[in-house]
Amino acid sequence: MPVSKYGVLKGTIAGHLRDADDDHYQILVSADGTMFRIAVNVKSSAPKAPSDLLFMTSNRIPDTYVAALQELGPGYTRLASKPGGLALDYVRCDWIKPTAMRAVPPYQAGADNDLKDKIEAAVGAAIRQEGSVVYAFGSKWGPEKDKKDRYFRFLPGNGIHDIHMNQGNGAGYRKDNGVFQDGGLVFEYPNGKRQAFFFAFQSQTFATDDKTGNALDDRKPKKNKPSKRANKKSA
Repeated sequence: MPVSKYGVLKGTIAGHLRDADDDHYQILVSADGTMFRIAVNVKSSAPKAPSDLLFMTSNRIPDTYVAALQELGPGYTRLASKPGGLALDYVRCDWIKPTAMRAVPPYQAGADNDLKDKIEAAVGAAIRQEGSVVYAFGSKWGPEKDKKDRYFRFLPGNGIHDIHMNQGNGAGYRKDNGVFQDGGLVFEYPNGKRQAFFFAFQSQTFATDDKTGNALDDRKPKKNKPSKRANKKSA
């Protein structure tokens, strides 16, 4: 069964929490006065898999795709999991290059060398530059009526998660597999600059079935090998 309520959240970044959760980076977003939280995985909690996520960032986003994003209204938009629209698929969208992904630690001493650093740099730039917009692709939760958000304390709780590849999972997470339902972030700045962030778990494989999103060899899912350029800056 694919992830539930797959779609994209469009809004303005109003806050962020770097160290409130070791496994995630939390981003507060306002969309026409409605508050949402984006929970971005930076670490795998799977006991038998490497904890570092595979990551890539790119500013090469097709103009037609950007134009379609810009036409969206603020807030959450449900997306059909099929080609030709806004739904992301790391394997089937030719402008996403999974072979360029490399393993990046969630946090470590130093500058611009871990996932929290990279997310924080993009978030900070969006906060400083008025008119910036973030698009978060994933699975929506809420609104949670009488329940405040656990991190930012707004009411009702509301947000989006699964901001990572949602196919090629093995046992335990196979139920989340599907095509054209991958997560990610796109930051758009008023100076015309755009940056897309893509995340995957090392326990996932990019060799997936075109209908189910399951690993082609479901009995022995292949692990992705991190790039040998692991200590170099990403594009």
